[in-house]
Amino acid sequence: MNIIKYFYHTGFFLSIFWFSGYAFSKSFSLEKATIEDINEAFDSGSLNAEKLVSMYLKRIEAYDKKGPKINTVITLQPNAIEIARKLDIERSESGPRSKLHGIPVVLKDLFDTYDMPTSSGFLPLKNSQPLYDATVVKRLREAGAIIFAKVNMSDWFGSPADPKDQSSVLGRTNNPYNLELTPGGSSGGTGAALAAVFAQIGLGTETGVSIRNPTSNNSLVGLAPTRGLIPRTGMVMTSFTQERCGPMGRTVYDVAAMTDVVQGFDAEDLLTMNSPGRVPKSSYTTFLDKDGLRGARIGIFRDLFRVGEDHEEAVALVESAIHRMHDAGATVIDNLSIGLDLFPLLSETRTNYYEAQFSYDIYFRRLGPDAVIKNVDELIEKGGSLVKESIIQGRREIDSLMHDAEFLAKRDSQESLKAAALDLMDKYRLDALVYPFKSIPAEPHGERHDERDNPFSSVTGLPALLVPAGYTSEENGPISVEFLGRPYSESILFKLGYAYEQLGPVRKTPETTPPLSGETFEY
Repeated sequence: MNIIKYFYHTGFFLSIFWFSGYAFSKSFSLEKATIEDINEAFDSGSLNAEKLVSMYLKRIEAYDKKGPKINTVITLQPNAIEIARKLDIERSESGPRSKLHGIPVVLKDLFDTYDMPTSSGFLPLKNSQPLYDATVVKRLREAGAIIFAKVNMSDWFGSPADPKDQSSVLGRTNNPYNLELTPGGSSGGTGAALAAVFAQIGLGTETGVSIRNPTSNNSLVGLAPTRGLIPRTGMVMTSFTQERCGPMGRTVYDVAAMTDVVQGFDAEDLLTMNSPGRVPKSSYTTFLDKDGLRGARIGIFRDLFRVGEDHEEAVALVESAIHRMHDAGATVIDNLSIGLDLFPLLSETRTNYYEAQFSYDIYFRRLGPDAVIKNVDELIEKGGSLVKESIIQGRREIDSLMHDAEFLAKRDSQESLKAAALDLMDKYRLDALVYPFKSIPAEPHGERHDERDNPFSSVTGLPALLVPAGYTSEENGPISVEFLGRPYSESILFKLGYAYEQLGPVRKTPETTPPLSGETFEY
């Protein structure tokens, strides 16, 4: 045996490399870790779910009601440590149930949970205790995820006393990037909690842009999925047509991993009936490829670029993102249009006002005979002056949708816009359309910009993935680039978004919620 083989077999080189701290050590950072990183640390024995939960609890203790007072948590899981311990024992005895085994998740407080109240941000529902989990919550629990906290949101049924507040239950949630700015409506609690690193992943919902607005405002990754991909059973909805549930996280990997768990057919939500056979058999994470932009065909949807001085800086960030995609090997087809002035048209195609009272009654019936509120009539009666005027007015005006001309016209307009976008993608053989989700930063609390966001995905039901594109210089306001795809093309969007994300760090940790001791370690 020569000297090299001798040293190899005796472990000499292994010892040298081990003690030098280079060859076999890995770094873990809670703020930067993906679910994949966490699972590697779990497998190594250097981390477990109990320790992970403890890290997040310390951050909530330090930053949610104290320090910068981000103020996201309505209800914290009282048994989080005990649940984590049981999951750790299960992992050691039989292995993990899924990638989400032992991973803490925050929920916008309109998802039903059998063990915690669901308030919808509305004070009269603060103690409303559902009988059952929402379908997506049940799937998360079955996958081994820890339902860690219910977080703040825009008041679903009412208006808080202070217009700068998000809800009448918890008040104002602050944006970790700039405490003077809104975290976004209406899934702002999920967005702010994830940006402040209070949990690993979360769920938001949107009727219009309420997954994507807080995703953008908090420099996150978020998926507004194909209409019908993820079931809505057991969540409060304003529209049975437009309402979507979507994963939010700090990385594309985490959003893809969560989509694996929550997607798929649900007999209680027949909008999901087209999902079987149209989703991949393998995990969405298998499509993630750092070279995924090479050879991709990206269309620049100029109809969704706003112009004017207020938009210049944010549009420039998105233009820079597009150039980076081109440099990474994507074929970029610019100046695409469907020939319509879209922004005023989009505001006229939403159906939620017509569908709201019917959607609410569906939800309240699920709560059972002992519910705090059993239907919209009781909501109006018990909510009193807190109830939004639009809910009261809708109850007076709309008895049926079967022959309502305005409602049917809006549904037709939605289908026409969807067809136009698909025709554009087909004509140029595109993998996705790309544009800014919004081209102004988050507004100050209580203010509302007339040219604030882009609801094209919500009115067409087409899937959209948001990935951070940068920050405006003055407000430190995060800006996102949006990838829009064909129905059930989430695997392609994840591939493109991940490849863009890997081109270099864009997202940064908010200065208001820095790392705490023990959140980084070597193993």
